Amino acid sequence: MRNNIALQRYELDVDGGIAFARYRLEPGVVIITHVETPLALRGQGIGSQVVEGSLHLIRTEKLKVRAGCSFARSYLAEHPEFADIIA
Repeated sequence: MRNNIALQRYELDVDGGIAFARYRLEPGVVIITHVETPLALRGQGIGSQVVEGSLHLIRTEKLKVRAGCSFARSYLAEHPEFADIIA
């Protein structure tokens, strides 16, 4: 998992390409705007891995998060262990 600052996305290398969570920054807050996985790998939980990894990086960076897409919103609703970083 890495933060590709130039493309404003958190990336995870997977078989067949890169899965990512695109974001935009506001002061102290990362807004996840889109989560995407390679087409051939959809439905295998990779999107959830991307969001989880992104949230760990956001926490490490001492930032807060806001879900700007339905996938990230659903993930956060189902994972209260990240409630401390929700903006």
